[in-house]
Amino acid sequence: MATNSHKRETARRRPRAALVAGPLAVLATGAAVAVGVAGSSATTDDLPPASNFAAGVAGGTGDRDAVVSRELGGERGGAEAKDLSQLEELLSDKATAQAIKKADKRLWTTSELNLWTRPDDKAKKVGEIKAGKKVLVTGRKLKDRVEIVVEGDARWVTQGYLSADKPVGVGAGLSMDPCPDPSVENGLTDKAVYVYRSVCNAFPQVTSYGGWDAHGEHSSGRAIDIMTSDVTLGTAIAEFLRAHASELGLYDVIWRQHIWTPERAGEGWRAMENRGSATANHYDHVHVSVY
Repeated sequence: MATNSHKRETARRRPRAALVAGPLAVLATGAAVAVGVAGSSATTDDLPPASNFAAGVAGGTGDRDAVVSRELGGERGGAEAKDLSQLEELLSDKATAQAIKKADKRLWTTSELNLWTRPDDKAKKVGEIKAGKKVLVTGRKLKDRVEIVVEGDARWVTQGYLSADKPVGVGAGLSMDPCPDPSVENGLTDKAVYVYRSVCNAFPQVTSYGGWDAHGEHSSGRAIDIMTSDVTLGTAIAEFLRAHASELGLYDVIWRQHIWTPERAGEGWRAMENRGSATANHYDHVHVSVY
């Protein structure tokens, strides 16, 4: 005959020793629990922090993911809720302000980048930033975007286009956009201004130029000195000028005791005589002149 599996079994008689031991065991257990509770109330440092995610998004997560998962109901199958809560915490005003305050690393943009308000598909584009700009980064990243600071505001850009090294040859096109130092253009011809603006926009890491003065080709306003001793950067600038010689109307380019002219372009870079100093031999600047 089938029995009801939910039916309570009749209590069996226990030996007297067991009856005596039972209360003692309960008392012992209660004492142990009391000791444990008293010990755990001494400090809150052992408790998992509530904001692990926002504090270290860029770094490894490790055990913190498990903590966040439990706190967000991950054990109840709430993976989607977990992701949403993490994103909300990441984008909270408090977490963002803290990330901006702690940001102390600067990287170069290696390409022109769109600026977004957030890292997900709800983001709004609020502008662009040119290649060759040094920006403050917070170290936070999510959904293939990284966070930077632009004029005090948090902005998100596509991951993979920030570098610790200065970009060389960024922006291969010509430009007439104004340069940071308009005084360089004083006394220059229109063609020379075109060269200056094209170089300053393509190579924003260059901050010093020589324009008009009373010697040589410079006295006519047709020549510019692009000041740099960096071999890689200077060579990139010289090659940039050669590549656009026809459009810019170049007469010559001189760099590191070598000269190149459109008329003898087939001969490539030709060696020049030693004029003595690093400046006279063009080791600390690229010289360029126009017709």
